[in-house]
Amino acid sequence: MSNLSPEWQAMAKLVSQFYAKADAEPFREPVDWQSLGLFDYPQVIKKPMDLGLVKKKVNEGKYKSIHDAADDVRLIWKNCMTYNADGSDFYNLAQTMAKKFEEKFEKLCAQNDVGGYSVEGGIIEEPTIEDKRAFAKCLYKISKEELGKVITDLDTKCPKALIKNSAEDEVEINVDNITPVAFREIVDYVNSCGALGGSGSSGGGGRKKKTAKRART
Repeated sequence: MSNLSPEWQAMAKLVSQFYAKADAEPFREPVDWQSLGLFDYPQVIKKPMDLGLVKKKVNEGKYKSIHDAADDVRLIWKNCMTYNADGSDFYNLAQTMAKKFEEKFEKLCAQNDVGGYSVEGGIIEEPTIEDKRAFAKCLYKISKEELGKVITDLDTKCPKALIKNSAEDEVEINVDNITPVAFREIVDYVNSCGALGGSGSSGGGGRKKKTAKRART
């Protein structure tokens, strides 16, 4: 680790910290799906990932940027939440770990003055005001179920973007607090729902008020 730059030393330390967590036991090594009898695992999870592999790749300098390494860590939680049922112990554990990781990684980037968000070799720019406004409008054009997935994803990837009002059973989305990476992923999902292609209706907005009252831009 001594040959790594300060930001990579910090990243290696962060991954090691998560690897050492008592709750991280299911994520340290590849899922032994054969021994566990999970014979559909290879069909459901196309790109397996584990903390041991990320730790090894970080220490061997296999990643182009710390954002690439972070994406692999996120893939671990995503795989777990994809395979396991929503609300199950493993799903909830992965969701909790994901939130903790994002908080730690954001601090790491700030402390090491790391700018730009690399994804598959590219750089994601900060979304413009126009991008944010278009996204906010699209939320009124998707179904209640689709909006629920948006909120679940934000709660995992960028919890600071959600303002929860438990008294009124509302969730407000603060678009300004969504990270560039999360913003792109959520926008891609919303676009896949056909939000940009449809004209939308007040009925669509009404159906989802119990899930999300409004988006703040």
